[in-house]
Amino acid sequence: MNAEITQQPTMSEVKVDEDRVVGRVRDRDLKVDVFRPACLTGLVPGILFLPGGSWFTANRAGLKDRFGVPLAEKGYVCVAGEYRVAAEAPWPAQIQDVNSTIRWMRANSSEWGIDPSAIMVAGKSAGGHLALLAAATTGVAEFEGDVGNGGVSSEVCAAVGVSPVVDISWAVGREDLAPVLGENPSPEAIRAASPLENVQEDNPPTLLIHGTSDSRVHHSMTVSMYQRLEQAGIPADLHLYAGQDHSFDADPRFSQAIVEAIDLFISRFVSIKD
Repeated sequence: MNAEITQQPTMSEVKVDEDRVVGRVRDRDLKVDVFRPACLTGLVPGILFLPGGSWFTANRAGLKDRFGVPLAEKGYVCVAGEYRVAAEAPWPAQIQDVNSTIRWMRANSSEWGIDPSAIMVAGKSAGGHLALLAAATTGVAEFEGDVGNGGVSSEVCAAVGVSPVVDISWAVGREDLAPVLGENPSPEAIRAASPLENVQEDNPPTLLIHGTSDSRVHHSMTVSMYQRLEQAGIPADLHLYAGQDHSFDADPRFSQAIVEAIDLFISRFVSIKD
């Protein structure tokens, strides 16, 4: 039986476990940092948060102060993840790494105090692309990969995209972005890798956040994603911040606003086991 989440009081102490190994991919470890309340009295939602970096980099260090610790203070377990970038491995290695991390969270949920039925995925920019794609393509064999915890579901109950790339065709051929799909991806590959093209009636509830002065990833893409979700009957929230650029979440005022929006979103759409 599921019950609605009751808001836990803000916690001043957070446990931080850095450089935990999710699995080994080829010649390197895939690592995460885990942020959780110091005093857990039961299972809570778990949030995998993915960094951006134009698919050139995937440095999770900046997520700690923006989202990791604040979300743990709200009573959640936040896992700051990483993924192989375009120079390390060809597509779909990136989305496979994300799904591997989700499976790791579910397989080790009791260790971290995570409710395995209340795992969600979030991301910024390129990380937002991967978060929304993971939410929309559960069970797609090509995207699952084989790094650990085979047989464990990579399904998520909700998704968050902060300044996300939702139409990967926009990135193809741009010199300032890594060629994540390769030099000349087919139309089929582009559609398969675009969250916008994978919206279905069983997509999980989705929170979208963007600045309207983003010259890096135009907010109109996020608006299109919201409209597509709404047309499919998926619960979706859209937060637009007037005059803010692609890096607006680096401002503590806005990162705190994003955390508050995520907290409210979870209270409305995510349930945990009784």
